[in-house]
Amino acid sequence: MSETSATTETGEPASRPRKSSWKYIGPGIVVAATGVGAGDLVATLIAGSKFGYTLMWAAVIGCVVKISLAEAAGRWHLATGRTLFDGWRSIGAWTTVYFAIYVVVWGFIYGATAMSSSALPIVALFPDGPGLKFWAIVTGLIGLAFVWFNRYAVFEKVMTVLIGIMFVVVVYVAARVVPDVGASFAGLVPVLPDGSLLYTLGLIGGVGGTITMAAYGYWVNAKGWSNSSWMKVMRLDNRVAYITTGIFVVAMLIVGAELLHASQIALTSGDRGLIDLGKVLEDRFGAGTAKLFLVGFFATSFSSLIGVWHGVSLMFADFVERFRAPADPDEEHAGPAAVARQQRSLPFRAYLLWLTFPPMTLLWLDEPFGLVIAYGVLGAFFMPFLALTLLWLLNSSRTPREWRNGWVSNGMLALAGLLFVVLCVQQVRELPW
Repeated sequence: MSETSATTETGEPASRPRKSSWKYIGPGIVVAATGVGAGDLVATLIAGSKFGYTLMWAAVIGCVVKISLAEAAGRWHLATGRTLFDGWRSIGAWTTVYFAIYVVVWGFIYGATAMSSSALPIVALFPDGPGLKFWAIVTGLIGLAFVWFNRYAVFEKVMTVLIGIMFVVVVYVAARVVPDVGASFAGLVPVLPDGSLLYTLGLIGGVGGTITMAAYGYWVNAKGWSNSSWMKVMRLDNRVAYITTGIFVVAMLIVGAELLHASQIALTSGDRGLIDLGKVLEDRFGAGTAKLFLVGFFATSFSSLIGVWHGVSLMFADFVERFRAPADPDEEHAGPAAVARQQRSLPFRAYLLWLTFPPMTLLWLDEPFGLVIAYGVLGAFFMPFLALTLLWLLNSSRTPREWRNGWVSNGMLALAGLLFVVLCVQQVRELPW
């Protein structure tokens, strides 16, 4: 792809390296807001409630691992002018088969999960109103309409507002419980208490680690960053995103350690654990703090919903476009024009509908046993798939020599790959076979 096109935001030649600047930040905020869901926050709370501040170091390492993974995805898009799926397809046909099955099964179950998670805090805020199924359908339809009729610029602004609400609420609650600063710093020393291994791995690999990390490169292109001149900007954007995610994790660990650990209060696993926490906050700090927390819970869940509706639909549109025909070398297929075209495409909108309507049937049914198994296996395999394929792509001739991995990137991606393989095996073992 030619690198002579002007950018969408300035009149400078596209080949001139951009200076990293806060004014450009956006895609990283989107990926951070999408990747941190309610279930992730509950897992972090439970880790804090069981082990106090002891696993703080794992949260920091997890933040660094995510920075490395998202940077690699963004670097591939900018350095090569090709999308991530384009890169996967160059590795072999097996990647196409895996992604095709994964994106269909995952989308079906995730759609129901995201809608239910967004509805839970609304039901808690308005207990005398309609029930969970009604609000789940409403949030799904709002997400569908929002992504269908808006383009990236509006989507990014709304996601920034939602992550702002998440940030303020989570940090406020952490401040209210009065963290033990000394114990927090002591928790930065790597220690593995008895029975903590799985929680440690989950903290490092779980929060913010989903298919949306692969969507980061697509959002980078949607922002108007289309070639390697934007590399410094992308790296600043990515670091800000995952440092923000790290603050979320630390804040929730503090809440778990201070509010739950000492009192030995147990939370329900999954999204409903945040409803339990809301009740604990109401008992301790009053209804105002509890309601504020539920607003933050909604912002966390709904940002994940619309983030997936947009980002994974973009990936699906690119998948279909690449599958139908080889890429035209004269057509931009990893830049802002390609994203604009894909957002108007039939595959993009078809996947939006797939995420919204078929999953509504699961709101009335227990998730079918076979689907739960398939969803668990395919989902567990995705993060090692992402880490190891990025390691492959960014050390090959597919990437210009200047932008191939150095020893730090290789080390971090290899660590991520190993970590996610272990998590994958554990998650598959825990499935209800």
